Amino acid sequence: MERLDGSAPVPAPLRGGIVALGNFDGFHAGHQAVVARAVARARDAGRPAIVATFDPHPRRFFRPDTPPFRLTSLDQRERLFAAAGADAMLVFGFDAALAGLSAERFALDRLVALIGAGGVVTGTDFTFGRGRDGDVATLKALGEAHGFVAETVAPVGDGQAVVSSSRIRDLLRSGEPRAAAALLTRPFAVEGVVEHGAKLGRTLGYPTANLTLGSYLRPAYGIYAATGRLADGRVLNGAASLGIRPTIEGAPIELLETYFLDFSGDLYGQRIEVALIEYLRPEVKFDSLEALTVQMAEDCRRARQVLGAPGKA
Repeated sequence: MERLDGSAPVPAPLRGGIVALGNFDGFHAGHQAVVARAVARARDAGRPAIVATFDPHPRRFFRPDTPPFRLTSLDQRERLFAAAGADAMLVFGFDAALAGLSAERFALDRLVALIGAGGVVTGTDFTFGRGRDGDVATLKALGEAHGFVAETVAPVGDGQAVVSSSRIRDLLRSGEPRAAAALLTRPFAVEGVVEHGAKLGRTLGYPTANLTLGSYLRPAYGIYAATGRLADGRVLNGAASLGIRPTIEGAPIELLETYFLDFSGDLYGQRIEVALIEYLRPEVKFDSLEALTVQMAEDCRRARQVLGAPGKA
């Protein structure tokens, strides 16, 4: 799996590939259908399969004050695209130059000149070009004129509505990670480097691995049953606190703090990924650290129960 710069010509072995084109934030079931079609076309034609995405998200470029909303980082998307069978991830840096390209210039300069695309696959709602002046019909016509075959994949539904990143974000903000996971086909997860904190959890007997949320969406503040994937591949069960720790004086910074059950070790400086499995309760301001400690024990008991973790539930 290669990661390619969308402003430079792709390497010769990858030219002529079939390109799945979209934002693909979250890489949910609908996105997976688009990429699966591109991979199938590529394999049938003996061509490479490339997934092209944008970073930053166009919404962030046009509305920089928008609150954080990302469901996946580039690193997470790269792993997900590789698991879906793609040979490369191509990242279009979304800047003023890209935003200023007309639909035709984007097709000619990026898809034809830089990639040499043999085909392009998108969702039916895909738009592109300055002022979003291009849609899937535009892309199909440009492909016919310039030597690539454009194809669309119909939206994927779950029996209630179309699967979308917006629905997933709403579910996470509402404290429904299991429902969000059903649309994502996996739990929502935050990846980052474990940072040093005030070490209060260690003092209370619950040392935590602390991650800042950065550009990730803020799910409902509260306590979650969670799992963690360590750099060495181990997966641990845990209880995670997401929020601003209202019981702690002077601690308004948003953090994801995870206590891993039955684990002892130093994780500082390591890159881990924490997946939110089930929402246990909202964030609460306790009258004392003693009351907080009693509740933390109950949270861990419930997390064990939810995750089917061995030990005292």
